[in-house]
Amino acid sequence: MSQSSTTGAAGTTGTTAGPADGARARRRRSPAGARTGAGAVGTLMVLPPLLVVALFVGIPVVSGVLYTLGHFGGLNSVIASIGLHQHPADHWWGTLAAYREVLTSDTFLRSLTVTVEVTLVSVVAVFALGLAVALYARLSGGRTARLVTALAVTPLFLPAVIGSYAILTFYAGDGALTTMAHAVGWSSAPRLSYTTWGVIVGQVWTNLPFAVLVLTSGLAAVPDALIEAARDAGARPAQVVLRVLLPMTSVPAVITATFTTIAVLGSFTVPYLVGPTAPTMLGVQLANAFQSFNQPQQSLVTAVVVFALASVVGVAYVRSNVREARRAASVPR
Repeated sequence: MSQSSTTGAAGTTGTTAGPADGARARRRRSPAGARTGAGAVGTLMVLPPLLVVALFVGIPVVSGVLYTLGHFGGLNSVIASIGLHQHPADHWWGTLAAYREVLTSDTFLRSLTVTVEVTLVSVVAVFALGLAVALYARLSGGRTARLVTALAVTPLFLPAVIGSYAILTFYAGDGALTTMAHAVGWSSAPRLSYTTWGVIVGQVWTNLPFAVLVLTSGLAAVPDALIEAARDAGARPAQVVLRVLLPMTSVPAVITATFTTIAVLGSFTVPYLVGPTAPTMLGVQLANAFQSFNQPQQSLVTAVVVFALASVVGVAYVRSNVREARRAASVPR
């Protein structure tokens, strides 16, 4: 009886173990199925915006690049019928005659030099001022810090046209700055209207709010415990900034520098209203080539150059984010 009981128990155990094993197998297989389903749903959700981008951005970009290479058919037939000084394709892939004309012209080279100079100075100034405001708000706090932050963000709510005209009027020869300078006996006050330095002031005015918001949020994410620990260890304020705050805000810093660079490179309103007639930034030059000289092919070549410069900065931004993501993924939890 003992043996039969044992056998029965074993049989019962074997019988009941089958469904349990099946349930465990289903549980083991379910995450893969869930991931597959989630991936399909994610693809369906991402597909509409991708189609919109491809339709309204991708196709015009491809068509514009083909036009610069001398392909005048299809979507480019209308603009090619009215443009002047065009270079038609002489090979199956096109021609580089329009690029040679633009890239070797003195006007383009001077505009390129001014664009690079304005971009570098503006990015450095925006980043320095934005970081100073963000650090002051993070380390001091209080009503004064909030007031300074609010003033730095105020240009975000003002159109660039209004800010440009305000700068143009304030720094003009008969503007408020010159008037106040003459009142105190300073007859050589700077007149920045219609100068490259006026463009830099306008770029700082326009892009400072974004820098302040990004850097402030990045510094706010640093735990207070780290700052207090550094202070308890005897670190001075400068050491807290250099060894604690700045290393932990590398991604917001890269975002600030990248998007400010791209914004300045492609800007039009500020350099058009505040800057000199010549040399101008590339954004103004491509607009003049299209509107004033009716040379759409040369205008698009300049746009391709601006896009290439912005792409270099964009690649640096993407690489920085990928590196940060890998470092975060390698940290054990």
